[in-house]
Amino acid sequence: MDVQAQIKETVTNNKVVLYMKGSPKFPQCGFSSVASQILNACGAEFVAVDVLQDMDIREGIKQYANWPTIPQLYVGGEFIGGADIMRSMYQSGELQELLAKA
Repeated sequence: MDVQAQIKETVTNNKVVLYMKGSPKFPQCGFSSVASQILNACGAEFVAVDVLQDMDIREGIKQYANWPTIPQLYVGGEFIGGADIMRSMYQSGELQELLAKA
């Protein structure tokens, strides 16, 4: 299975997916840490994919959403954004609503 198909399968078969550097318990960058903390604060159940474990996924996810940075949040198969977008959506309450619907 090619990387794009693998990513598509992951984001469509799971309600909430966070592509990040490291894991929620041991994030490897500040933005990934913020992103997983926001999801935890929302009480969201999510699948975390550590891009540092697989260089193909690390590069492939940037092409998949045409978004150059990691972390990347997907809800219901849709690309939502990175840490900054998540933070502003969280502060406005928009992210909590989105996650509640997922």
